[in-house]
Amino acid sequence: MDNYLVISAVGQDRPGIVNELSRAILEYGCNIVDSRMTVLGGEFAIILMASGHWNQIAKLESALPKFEANLGLTLNYKRTGARKAQPDLIPYDIEVVAIDHPGIVHQLTNFFSSRHINIEDLSTSSYYAAHTGAKMFTLNMIVGIPSSMSIADIRELFFTFCDDLNLDATMQPHKA
Repeated sequence: MDNYLVISAVGQDRPGIVNELSRAILEYGCNIVDSRMTVLGGEFAIILMASGHWNQIAKLESALPKFEANLGLTLNYKRTGARKAQPDLIPYDIEVVAIDHPGIVHQLTNFFSSRHINIEDLSTSSYYAAHTGAKMFTLNMIVGIPSSMSIADIRELFFTFCDDLNLDATMQPHKA
């Protein structure tokens, strides 16, 4: 049975960080089973889940302080278990585009959390519109809607909510 270790790392961006970190995880016989990586400003950030036998995970865990110093990263880590299947949740992809302004992420996450809809994955970015130069905002998320809820009702409420905030949005079944 696999054991799991979630590792987050932040450090100054430079070529080779992912290579060095993934090699270190492999050297301890572990596997990266899930990860998210990005550059934010001048910093590189990663969160990943490594799996392995209990002894491999223990060795990796004890070696992480050394990797932190050698790779110039700030590391946090925590043991976890495999995610339990949630067959009563229906995954939906949400995409939002709008002129950027403070509070969009909070407003959107509040819409879903206040309805007990779990946010499974979320990413945002901003850019400048090509023709107008306006600062734009994009959000992509996957939510898990309880099967006991009416999807049609949630969709209607969500699109009305987005219209009221002048957000352009889509909501469609998640495609794995």
